[in-house]
This record gives sequence, structure tokens and C-alpha cells, in this order.
Amino acid sequence: MNAHQPLVRHALAGLVLLGLGATADLAVAAKGDSEKCAGIARAGGNDCGTSKSACAGTAKVDRDPEAWVLVPKGTCAKIAGGKLTDKPENVHGGAEALKAKKG
Repeated sequence: MNAHQPLVRHALAGLVLLGLGATADLAVAAKGDSEKCAGIARAGGNDCGTSKSACAGTAKVDRDPEAWVLVPKGTCAKIAGGKLTDKPENVHGGAEALKAKKG
């Protein structure tokens, strides 16, 4: 047996599990069992747009009050600094998408 085969197998297994985890997160979001929680994202860790940024991963500072992440329903209120957000600009594309929709 080649010494690299177990390493390659473990790496491939990790990628498969990572993909399954991402799929599970999307399924939760699709069911409506999640909520947008603002004020808890780390810099570069937000899930989508705000009035300051166009899309995911663009938050400039930790805990930006507008940057949000999807969390399971009922979780946001339990996180220090977390607040539910339903601002219209908190959509894919942020404020620019909202402007394009209006005009």
C-alpha cells in the first residue's frame, strides 16, 4: 500500500463531509428555520449585503451592527450583541440591489 493513500482518502472524506455540512446549512435556511442575526459577524464573515457592502464576506470590522449571519431560529437573542434584522437592504447585493429594484 502506498503511504500517501490514507492521506488522500482522509482528505477526500473531509471534502465530502464539508460539502454535506454546507448542504445541511442551505436546507435549514431554505426551510425558514433560520434568522438574520446582525452585530455578531467577524470581519469578512458576513453572509450577505448591507447598506455598506454588496455581498457576503465583505464586512470590514468585527461586530459591524449591520453585518449579519444566518443562525438557527431563537439563537440570535441568546448571543451577546446579536439582534434580529429585517432591513430591506439586507438582501443579496445589499443596498445596490435595493436601488436597482426600485429604479
